[in-house]
Amino acid sequence: MTKRRSRGDGGLHWDEKRQRWIATANLGFDPSGKRIVKRGSGKTKTEAKNKLKEVLRDHEDGLAIAPTGYTVADAVNDWLTYGLAGRDEGTVENCTILSQNHVIPALGARKLRDLSAEDVDRWLATKAKTLSTRTLQSIHSCLNRSVKRAMARDKVKRNVVELCSVPQGQPGRPSKALTFTQAEAVLRAAAGTSMHAYIVVALLTGARTEELRALTWDHVFLKGRPDTDPPQPPHIAVWRSVRRGGDTKTRKSRRTLALPARCVEVLWQHFEDQGWERLAAGDKWEEHGLVFSSAVGKPLDAPNVRRAFRQALKDVDGLNADEWTPRELRHSFVSLLSDRGVPLEEISRLVGHSGTAVTEEVYRKQIRPVIQTGAVVMDGIFKRDPKR
Repeated sequence: MTKRRSRGDGGLHWDEKRQRWIATANLGFDPSGKRIVKRGSGKTKTEAKNKLKEVLRDHEDGLAIAPTGYTVADAVNDWLTYGLAGRDEGTVENCTILSQNHVIPALGARKLRDLSAEDVDRWLATKAKTLSTRTLQSIHSCLNRSVKRAMARDKVKRNVVELCSVPQGQPGRPSKALTFTQAEAVLRAAAGTSMHAYIVVALLTGARTEELRALTWDHVFLKGRPDTDPPQPPHIAVWRSVRRGGDTKTRKSRRTLALPARCVEVLWQHFEDQGWERLAAGDKWEEHGLVFSSAVGKPLDAPNVRRAFRQALKDVDGLNADEWTPRELRHSFVSLLSDRGVPLEEISRLVGHSGTAVTEEVYRKQIRPVIQTGAVVMDGIFKRDPKR
């Protein structure tokens, strides 16, 4: 005789609409008094029972498993919507672009609980054929943080993305530096453009573009401070950036830089020109106290600066303006100083690096082809007899 199942044990029935067997189990009631029912479905009774066992096992492990339709795209979108709260605007935008262009199109339709390490490995290997290593690391991070967040919310048992290493990608475009002749040509071409003062200050001080975009007039001292002891020459206080909170990139990035005479000259002219722009804008002018702003006083963003910079370079002979970016004025500053024999430690202080390693490996492009120091010293030690 078949044993009668106990009250609350659930059951097994055929769902005519779905054309599947449904196995159910009652697990009591939630705090609101609603009955907790777990279900498993399958084409056969055995398949439905096995699926229910899996669901019950997950429940016993403390996993409130997500609906079976929860996909990688759902996890990524949840992370973009809720996981980046409080992050810098640029960070959110960058993560959104990377996720929408590279993660979701390739893996978004995959059910999250079915995502395997092999899926991720194949995806990264395919992307490595066209993307740089840095971009590969970024998209891997986006997916990893999305799945990690989903796992913390019991949507999936484990994060398989953490098991996958990032392959070597394509080499990125190396940054360039202007030679002295090219730098002079750029300064001449920029004269009369809206970017003239910006280009002069960037090239002659080595300040970062994010620092110049945040520079305010109350941090610019074009007359210096002759009444202090010792007297201070004209200078700018690079104490802010457009980063979140207004802080500079590192502690050593907070620095005060003396201004070359050419910078002082163009900044006086720029101050006057900005005054005329303020009058022309009238009520449309937004006062932020910025040295470099739009025609109505608004802060500049990176695309604004890059577009205006390339426009200023379009007539420079021998330069393809589309191949240059504003940050390469900073590279040029380092290289030009290096070419004139300025010690690396001093250059590192000027550009606000925490050490000389980055200055040496990343920024200094125009290295002297022949290092003459040793030969000059040895010539002084071992003086050659002119009679020989």
